[in-house]
Amino acid sequence: MAGDGTILVGKSTGKNPKPEVLALKLANRHGLVAGATGTGKTVTLQVMAEGFSNAGVPVFAADIKGDLSGIAAAGESKPAFVKRAQELGITYEPDRFPVTFWDIFGEQGHPIRCTVTEMGPLLLGRLLELNDTQEGVLNIAFRVADENQWPLIDLKDLRAVLTFLSENAKELGAKYGNVAAASIGAIQRGLLVLETQGADKFLGEPALDLHDFLRTDRDGRGMVNILAADKLMQKPRLYASFLLWMLSELFEQLPEVGDLDKPKLVFFFDEAHLLFDGAPKALLDAIEQVVRLIRSKGVGVYCVTQNPLDVPETVLGQLGNRVQHALRAFTPRDQKAVRAAAETFRQNPDFDVSKAITELAVGEALVSFLEEKGTPSLVERALIAPPQGRVGPLTPAERAELIAKSSIKGKYDEPVDAESAYEILAKRKNLDADTAEAANQSEGGLGGLLNSIGSMFGGGGSAQPPAAKGRGRAKPSLTEQVISNAARSMARSVGTQIGHAILRNVLGGLTKR
Repeated sequence: MAGDGTILVGKSTGKNPKPEVLALKLANRHGLVAGATGTGKTVTLQVMAEGFSNAGVPVFAADIKGDLSGIAAAGESKPAFVKRAQELGITYEPDRFPVTFWDIFGEQGHPIRCTVTEMGPLLLGRLLELNDTQEGVLNIAFRVADENQWPLIDLKDLRAVLTFLSENAKELGAKYGNVAAASIGAIQRGLLVLETQGADKFLGEPALDLHDFLRTDRDGRGMVNILAADKLMQKPRLYASFLLWMLSELFEQLPEVGDLDKPKLVFFFDEAHLLFDGAPKALLDAIEQVVRLIRSKGVGVYCVTQNPLDVPETVLGQLGNRVQHALRAFTPRDQKAVRAAAETFRQNPDFDVSKAITELAVGEALVSFLEEKGTPSLVERALIAPPQGRVGPLTPAERAELIAKSSIKGKYDEPVDAESAYEILAKRKNLDADTAEAANQSEGGLGGLLNSIGSMFGGGGSAQPPAAKGRGRAKPSLTEQVISNAARSMARSVGTQIGHAILRNVLGGLTKR
């Protein structure tokens, strides 16, 4: 139903049944899809993604269980789907949709990478689970790298800058504040853990061009970008940090467009509670700000979660379009969640919303979408439309075939290791080492001179006199000792002056080169 500027999501079953549609021009006001496991959230997400794609709106969605990948294959005319379509007053027509598969680990889709600089100290600090002091040192590392124009591309770049901080802690501390060795050690250990978890595959180049998410196919349908997240979900902080990075990058890169006839991109956050669990206040404030303002960039954000209480109230208040599947009310917390979910809707006097939430069948939901003036409609109990694509995952062979035919194949598949902080600092260390070696060799060449001068005055060039050979050697007189010590002192003075002169010549030559 995209032709009339709406997406058919379902049909209400109350006194006055009517199609429940999501208006495209209000789709950038964000939304929520909630409900217990097994109540049909993934199918609802698929129905909405198909509707956006048909309307020419690109979609990004994380595929936690692999089920969403079936949208790339045509569905089947199952009796249940045909019957549900008849109840909604439509004809069931199987269809397939344009899909691009992505995977941070590069196993089930095109790799996604970003640089350490793009990730930034705030998200990286959360990913590393740093305290305030350690996060302060991480900020210093980013600042020093920025001021010295040392690009932070991957983990080894950040390690190199941290090592530089450690070696120059006293000098840097006077300008930026205390650079504690314990904090640097904690960050280095955290980076090692990240590398073990596979984050090194995410942090690097070529970095993702977010415009590759904003594509349409030759028929004008929006690309459905699916992130393989089954393995990623085993590392929830990496998953959450990645999604927040992507949202912040969209916010920074896309121009202001105001309210459009349809969004430029719709973003589905599955397992949305992971975005907020353990997040410091600074990060929560940043998330709230981005969600509130990104709609003016033409981006719609839809949180998919089991419990509405998983989303902070400041963010929940921004989610205007809502689909609520069944919740269970076995414990006091469950009952609180049911009441909280019911209170977020514009109440319908025809039924008890709290009671209905616990009675909903699979494929049934409470829906409330924004109306013409941006106000939420009365909540309705509705049957969700059947998806046109396959319900269930693609086979590995089907997925591999689609990846091989992708229009961006080869763009991100191989990592690139350009010159960055690690290489720059390594060259700097090598230069310092070469200079020191040249100076040592110059001083070593003066050894014969020192010995010769010492011998002229009856002493050697070494700091200690040679060991006596045999018992018959006479002990040097006091006069001889004084003359020998004076000779050695003069020799060291002459050697130092000559050595400094040679060192200046060496450095001067290097500078000219």
